[in-house]
Amino acid sequence: MGIFRNFAPDFRPSGHFRDFMKKEPKIITMGQIDLTAAGGFKAPDLGRLPVIATRNLVLFPGVAIPIALVRESSLTVAKKAQEGKLTIGLCCQTDPRTENPTNHNDVAPYGVFVEILQIFDLPDGTQSAFLRATGKFKVKGDAKEASLAGSPLNLSVSRVSENMVGTSENSKTLAELICHAYKELAAHADSDHIQAINPDLFNDPAEVINNISTHLAAPAEAKIDLLSTFRVINRGEKLLRLLNDELQKLSIAKDIMERAREELTQEQREGFMRRQMEIMQRELYGDLDDVEQLYKQAEKVKMSSQATEAFHKGLAQLRRLNPSSPDYSVVYNYLTTLLELPWRVQTDLNTSLPDAKEELEVSHYGMSKVKERIIEQVAVTMANPTGKAPILCLVGAPGVGKTSLGESMARALGRNYQRVSLGGVSDEAEIRGHRRTYIGAMPGRIIDALRRAKSSNPLLLLDEIDKLSRDIKGDPSSALLEVLDPEQNYKFHDNFVDVDFDLSKVLFIATANTLDTIPRPLLDRMEVVEVPGYLLQEKIEIARRHLVPRVRNIGGVYLDKLTFSDEALSFIIESYTSESGVRQLEKTLSSIARKLLVKVMSQEEVSLDINTPETVRDILGPERYSPQRYESMSVTGVVTGLAWTSHGGEILFIESSLTSGKGEKLTLTGNLGDVMKESATIALQYVRSHAEYLGIPSSKFEENNLHIHVPEGAVPKDGPSAGITMAVSIASTYTGRMVRPRLAMTGEITLRGRVMPVGGIKEKILAAKRAGITDIIICEENRKDVTQIEQAYLEGVEFHYVKTVDEVLSIALQ
Repeated sequence: MGIFRNFAPDFRPSGHFRDFMKKEPKIITMGQIDLTAAGGFKAPDLGRLPVIATRNLVLFPGVAIPIALVRESSLTVAKKAQEGKLTIGLCCQTDPRTENPTNHNDVAPYGVFVEILQIFDLPDGTQSAFLRATGKFKVKGDAKEASLAGSPLNLSVSRVSENMVGTSENSKTLAELICHAYKELAAHADSDHIQAINPDLFNDPAEVINNISTHLAAPAEAKIDLLSTFRVINRGEKLLRLLNDELQKLSIAKDIMERAREELTQEQREGFMRRQMEIMQRELYGDLDDVEQLYKQAEKVKMSSQATEAFHKGLAQLRRLNPSSPDYSVVYNYLTTLLELPWRVQTDLNTSLPDAKEELEVSHYGMSKVKERIIEQVAVTMANPTGKAPILCLVGAPGVGKTSLGESMARALGRNYQRVSLGGVSDEAEIRGHRRTYIGAMPGRIIDALRRAKSSNPLLLLDEIDKLSRDIKGDPSSALLEVLDPEQNYKFHDNFVDVDFDLSKVLFIATANTLDTIPRPLLDRMEVVEVPGYLLQEKIEIARRHLVPRVRNIGGVYLDKLTFSDEALSFIIESYTSESGVRQLEKTLSSIARKLLVKVMSQEEVSLDINTPETVRDILGPERYSPQRYESMSVTGVVTGLAWTSHGGEILFIESSLTSGKGEKLTLTGNLGDVMKESATIALQYVRSHAEYLGIPSSKFEENNLHIHVPEGAVPKDGPSAGITMAVSIASTYTGRMVRPRLAMTGEITLRGRVMPVGGIKEKILAAKRAGITDIIICEENRKDVTQIEQAYLEGVEFHYVKTVDEVLSIALQ
């Protein structure tokens, strides 16, 4: 801040005026104006005094200065006052933003009488007036009528006499101190106004005090207070205090400069200005721009009391830090994170269940059981928004629509949606956040998702929850226990935020491909909803409704007429994809669209009607997959089993054969896991212990070695589901009896011959139907799983429910 008056546009010492004086000295100069001879002015009309209002200029008695006349009304009043030798008033506005003051409330309670000595036309087309203050008045109120036409502000005033009051020695000493302080300030000031006043030219202490008071750059309120002071000597004492305050500020600034110079080295010379800013920042307790901005933002955020306390504590810490310090960015990021969190921000939820049903029906085809469970969840959430909703875990093969189901559910509920990818996460800090003890600390993925969701009641999709891992950095699945427990998550504690955040209003949905890798405590906090694979007809319908319109957009107008027949889609699904979902199918259709787009844009003749397998083969080349079909075998020992993989259900063939030997060797091939090898051993032991019942001579075991093979050796295989399949294969080999045609089976066996239930029944049934199987043997305890499957999946298949291996053999062997 400069120490001299920087007047507002309405009233300021004019640079054009000074230039004009230099160019036209013959007309008039300040030194040539004879103030003592400028008499003949009429006494002021105290009852209806015309007043010119200034924006921030406070003029004191006895002072003569030039001012610029910007307002048209001010120019009119000044000209009439000069012509009529009238004494008018000059008052500072209480609010400089007021454009046209019209009553006493718009101006200060004290002002001065002024005489307009001369008005000049300046080269820039504006006018400037040279005026002199002759006395002081106090505003009593508004005048009832105007004494000067064209004056918008007319006041009723009373004259106030100035009184020095004090010995001449005291007054002289005070004036000398003021002059000394003023000269010291002027020596450090960089302003054109230094030449406007020389204190040594004034002999009267009152003139010194009033002239310096006029030119000192201080707030208008402080100068109005000086003007309202009755005794001039008291005014001088206040003025001296203001000058000393300015000198102290200059001293502090000088110390800062000296300290910066002491720290300066030859290598740091280029950063001189930056170091000045840093030292000033330390003196002023931080970067006020950042601090003030954060403080203003915090006034608009309704944080919890705990978060508010932490925020103000961090804000005080930020004030004390150097902006170039590494800790500054950590604290700043922490405070911005607190401000960006949706503490009490909630979105309005949808309350129309029919609209929610329509959203799910439009976005997803089939999976009626899954949609039924989701609609139940939606209904419960709509009926009781503040209740503790169960956490659903959608389990199914890749590409069956688990993630898109979560997104559709969010739209159905009217909640904001954010996806939290957990695949490959092995650090607990990814869930709970990093502690703010090092550079690069950040909140965990849950808090970050809430920040992006911009509401405290979103739907968060925890994607690939089965692919969490653990290492020396901690176990993220254990950290999720607090997140997914409604009894705890209302006070979720993120290490970065370091205050509790309420997650009870968040609706969590998890997705997984398998439950085997999910820890049991975490699984107990979720309700598992199995998302099955699609039948051939369902895939065709999904392609027709969703995938084909999507791939048309690849080519824009070039592929508007691209169509696929059901026969072509069926051929693509069976010969170029191998999955339970439709992700590979979409990629294959996109491949066809890209190849056609190239031909169309190359102006080659090509048909956009893909209606035969031959057309598909011409575009994509030879088939990539041979559809899994039942193979009719005329040899013993070959049995069809059913398996479940992360890609859905599959059929597999188990082959057994005998070779001459001592009967001590069991050979297992086909890249089998330990569990599957154990199943083979148990199956062989069962057949040997029931040899007499099966009509197998004991010598056959002693004279032959057994070899069991599962084709596709490059694919790892494991699990207990092939237990009964191996038992039937071994029994068929040793007895020489053929296996019933178009029969498949799945089930675990025990050493006593009991058949145990297995999982993945629906996927296995789909695989059997694709392969042309008509009969399936499964455990009696799996009957409940079959009854929950839609009838469309069961048509054309007969189920045989068994409890023992004896029942299996009686059905399977001819």
